[in-house]
Amino acid sequence: MITVSDRLAVLPQYLLPKGALTNFAGRVAGAKGGAMTTRLIRWFVGKYDVNMGEALNPDIASYHSFNEFFTRALRPDARPLAQADFICPVDGRISQFGVIDDDQIFQAKGHKFTTTALVGGDRELAAKFQHGSFANLYLSPRDYHRIHMPCDGKLTRMIYIPGELFSVNPTTARGIPGLFARNERVVCVFDTAQGPFVMTLVGATIVGSMATVWHGVVNPPRQPDIKEWTYADQDIVLKKGEELGRFLLGSTVVMLFPKDALQFNNAWQPAAPVRLGEMMANLQ
Repeated sequence: MITVSDRLAVLPQYLLPKGALTNFAGRVAGAKGGAMTTRLIRWFVGKYDVNMGEALNPDIASYHSFNEFFTRALRPDARPLAQADFICPVDGRISQFGVIDDDQIFQAKGHKFTTTALVGGDRELAAKFQHGSFANLYLSPRDYHRIHMPCDGKLTRMIYIPGELFSVNPTTARGIPGLFARNERVVCVFDTAQGPFVMTLVGATIVGSMATVWHGVVNPPRQPDIKEWTYADQDIVLKKGEELGRFLLGSTVVMLFPKDALQFNNAWQPAAPVRLGEMMANLQ
């Protein structure tokens, strides 16, 4: 059930100029401000307790822009890959995960959204995940913000879907119906040995952009209409653990898997922290 406190907590988001705030944050994050940029990064590291010891480049003063720092690479040994069929693709926290109820994905108590809405209205694509599995993982500002592959996959499509720019933190997920299918998002569709797989990058307030390794920055510019790219004539294959894309500021990923494709890690629980490379699931 949605509580009064959750409703009140998210009410200002309906009133804030989220687009203008996001555009402003994007300009600030991309600026090369010298000493001012270094001070901003140093403040952020202290505020969010960012572990720079894991970074490939731990020298705060060497980053020319906040974006460079925010999408920093990790040391090669910082996230070893588990011996599992599916690994966790990000650092963050589990929002929700489990079985898709027909076409309904559980967002938070009292809230669900459909697979069709998530992928931008493509019923044929959504039908491939009927009674399948899903996982919603939240990346907070302090987390590593590159997204990696949970399994081997061949890219077939990418869909940009315009939408709102609500925050995607746990409070907002409890307070705003259909949040992850309302916000701006980039849907990446892969073929795998277990069938189709979808990785959805969900935008949010002050998420300056979302990018993929094969395309680069998808937004901005922010398009008014759904836009799709197909890759049937290209051989874009990403291996388990390879980088897929990245966020500029925190957000959420939503993964879809077909029916009977996997069994989630028994240790996983909603709200629990997760790390890139840990066991997410094994074949069912």
